[in-house]
Amino acid sequence: MRLNSRIIFHLMGLLLLCNGGFMLLAALVSGIYDDGATLSITLASVATMFVGVFAMYYTRGHRKEVKQKEGYIIVTFGWLVMSISGTLPYIFSGAVPDITNAFFETVSGYTTTGASIMDDIESMPEGILFWRSLTHWIGGMGIIVLAIAILPLLGIGGMQLFSAEAPGPSADKLHPRITDTAKRLWLIYLGYTIAETILLKFAGMSFFDAINHALATLSTGGFSTKNASIAYWNDQPLIQYIIILFMFLAGSNFVMSYFAFKGKVQRILRDEEWKYYSLAILIFTVVVAGVIYFQANITQDTPGYPMVLGKAESSIRHALFQVISVITTTGFVSADFTQWTPFLTIFFFGLFFMGGSAGSTSGGIKIMRHLLIIKNGLLEFKRTLHSNAIIPVRYNNKTVKEKIVYNIIGFFVLYMLLFIIGALVLGMLGLDFESAIGGSASSLGNVGPALGSLNPVSNFNSLPALAKWWCGFLMLAGRLELFTVLILLNPYFWKRT
Repeated sequence: MRLNSRIIFHLMGLLLLCNGGFMLLAALVSGIYDDGATLSITLASVATMFVGVFAMYYTRGHRKEVKQKEGYIIVTFGWLVMSISGTLPYIFSGAVPDITNAFFETVSGYTTTGASIMDDIESMPEGILFWRSLTHWIGGMGIIVLAIAILPLLGIGGMQLFSAEAPGPSADKLHPRITDTAKRLWLIYLGYTIAETILLKFAGMSFFDAINHALATLSTGGFSTKNASIAYWNDQPLIQYIIILFMFLAGSNFVMSYFAFKGKVQRILRDEEWKYYSLAILIFTVVVAGVIYFQANITQDTPGYPMVLGKAESSIRHALFQVISVITTTGFVSADFTQWTPFLTIFFFGLFFMGGSAGSTSGGIKIMRHLLIIKNGLLEFKRTLHSNAIIPVRYNNKTVKEKIVYNIIGFFVLYMLLFIIGALVLGMLGLDFESAIGGSASSLGNVGPALGSLNPVSNFNSLPALAKWWCGFLMLAGRLELFTVLILLNPYFWKRT
């Protein structure tokens, strides 16, 4: 079957057009704050939209059909095209003149990883900081899902794109028409963003800081406008509790939010993934808070542990904040957890592999996959004792097809293999053991902060150039759930069938 290359280039043009439009928003913010970057961001926007319009015009006679093969190509190349064009505001303004650093920052933004190369964030122009946060927000729900909402204008069906890009091993459909599903998801996403912005503003943040942190929270990204991240507001616990709430919502399946707004609370409470997601956060918070509280060597002056209202409250708040931040792969920092105890450093490293719920904006392996792997593992004992019995894995009281179980096991093996390869490559490029495994796990899981020289109060600027490109690849592979990217590296994919 011949590849429909014209529709691929046409949609790349559409994405560039959308990206250029978002850049105009950043240019507007730049103009409002008169930060000196308005012209540069505007030029970046014009250049991006010009290429987009040219690509769409040149391929206007395309076949209006997207098959599975084209779907994978459009998703992966769409992220690459967005990331490459997204570097232009950084380069044109001189905020990040180096192409390697600009690409790293942009990929980290669109993949909602939140790892940064900026040494002094607060010195950056407001327009650039807003663009930085906006890349998170665009990537959070998925630039392809956004395109699905407007594809009917072109007469194109988008189911193949949604199945390839939607976060998690499954994409629950809220409505029979996939475009309506995308619109409902975006409406919830936008609503949460506006609500958090308002709450953060009333809690004491400036409007600029509030909207930037709302964009980064709902996308589970982690870019902040402050060098100290959320630790900047350690003397304002209400701000941190608001961010905790919205990190929790962003890390849960957005379909659950839809059910909540429809009054179907019982359906949420019966959902296995939501129950275990909430339970895991609760248990891990108790463990971390207990370790922090009972460490005799921790005082108010201890690095990484700022107390405000008292040791008990601070222990619970910082434990809850960091547990949710890492599990949802948001990556905000209220304290340097690598400075607490060696046990907690290893503990949080383990959480790098967890991830939030399927259908959320978080990265990582996802709770649903962990559940099904554990269930299948436990059932192997029964299958060993009763070799002729058919004992299926059940999820939400429904039988899970063997094909799905095998797919999840394959995903897990591939994920761990890529993590090991990622760490080996970083080690070969000069990183120490702790930094290599931390950088690989953090990049692949789209977490943000890592270990060693890449700890929560540091950044990725110290990495060699090749290591930054490699981490960028890991971020992209992790954000697109491995198969979507890696399948393009298979020679068989490109053979005509």
